[in-house]
Amino acid sequence: MPQFNTLLKQGFLNWLIFILLSLIWGSSFILMKEGLLHLSAYQVAALRIVFAGLILLPWAIKYLPLIPRNKLGIIFLSGVLGSLFPAFLFCIAEEGIDSALAGTLNSLTPIFVIMVGALFFNSKTSFNKIAGIVIAFMGSFLLLLSKGHMQESKNLLYISYVVLATIFYGINVNMVHRHLHHIGSLPIAAVALSLNAIPALIVLVFTGYFSLPLADSNILYATGSAAVLGIFGTALASILFYVLIKRAGAVFSSMVTYGIPMVANGWGLLYGEEVGWKQILCLLIILAGVFVANRNKKAD
Repeated sequence: MPQFNTLLKQGFLNWLIFILLSLIWGSSFILMKEGLLHLSAYQVAALRIVFAGLILLPWAIKYLPLIPRNKLGIIFLSGVLGSLFPAFLFCIAEEGIDSALAGTLNSLTPIFVIMVGALFFNSKTSFNKIAGIVIAFMGSFLLLLSKGHMQESKNLLYISYVVLATIFYGINVNMVHRHLHHIGSLPIAAVALSLNAIPALIVLVFTGYFSLPLADSNILYATGSAAVLGIFGTALASILFYVLIKRAGAVFSSMVTYGIPMVANGWGLLYGEEVGWKQILCLLIILAGVFVANRNKKAD
């Protein structure tokens, strides 16, 4: 009985982190759109990483001396693949597609987690997880069709940016799960994002951000949106995500992306968009897929 209670508590915490990440990342796409109203895609993405790095800088200074030298390169690369490159790719993509479509396409991540894991990391994945991913992906695809995005968005170039970002996520999840499992989640996130704030700051300089009228209300609003995006959507979310990878494994962690369309539809309700029975049915299919994938308690 004590062992069952421990498993129950562990499962509850995993799901709690899953829900928090879905809420945070599901809201990130709206914040990107708000930032893009008055700043360029490169500026919004760079500000996101800079603010994330700044908020975590005290912890980066604390933990940097404790991290093995041979792991610093992997941690930096984790920040590049898991935060820096996707931040730019998603912002550029949202110049041509809407935030709901970007959030839905993000659900490709678990597919690439399995593919990259099998091809390059010799990972073994249970039947339950593969079945759950297929079910959840079907739910996401049907959700995409139900909202008419396939007919509305003909710009495959912008869609390809999101797909590339999910490939980077797939590589990063496997890399962290394999090579950084013995390092704490906060040290990884703090050091990775603080180091990646340096190239992001360089982008801000070369895109002329500091030459803008920074006291202008529109610029302040866009910068504030990017700041919230960086502090919550990158800094806090990265810590939670690294925790989830270590607790629940690579595949289940990547399935957070299936919670994002649900949050996107919630924002749609608040913004007056139509959310009918078709969308609700698709969301239930997504949840069913996540449940099936999590039935196997063995680590990936």
